Amino acid sequence: MPYTFSFEDLPLDQPFESPARTLSEAELVMFSMLTGDWGAIHADEEFAKTTPLGRRMFHGTFGIALAIGMSATLLHFTTPVIAALGVREWSYRAPLFVGDTVHLRMTIVEKRRTSAGNRGIVSRRLQLVKHDGSVAQEGFADLMIAV
Repeated sequence: MPYTFSFEDLPLDQPFESPARTLSEAELVMFSMLTGDWGAIHADEEFAKTTPLGRRMFHGTFGIALAIGMSATLLHFTTPVIAALGVREWSYRAPLFVGDTVHLRMTIVEKRRTSAGNRGIVSRRLQLVKHDGSVAQEGFADLMIAV
């Protein structure tokens, strides 16, 4: 169930956690198809066995897309989202593999009204957390919402 807040009531520095989900082979293949990136580390099991990781891994950008998608279902606003303003300072800390179970930890780290006063900027820290508690990917994603 998503959390719903007005701009004024958004709590700073309080983590919100999504339900977990297990990453599938189908998602790896579909993301390769969508992006056209069939790099051997993603698509060639025999090649991947020769690498230090020993198996295929998801694309780094899959984690960004997954985190952004999970954030959209985790927190709702009482006013419309106007625009995504960007992703910044994104770090790849650990690989994602088929069979990994992940969830999103999201924290509102800053909010401010624009100079016009009828819009707000919400800065969110997103952390894609693996089943063992380690952070696979993290960064910041900012939104503009009506206030």
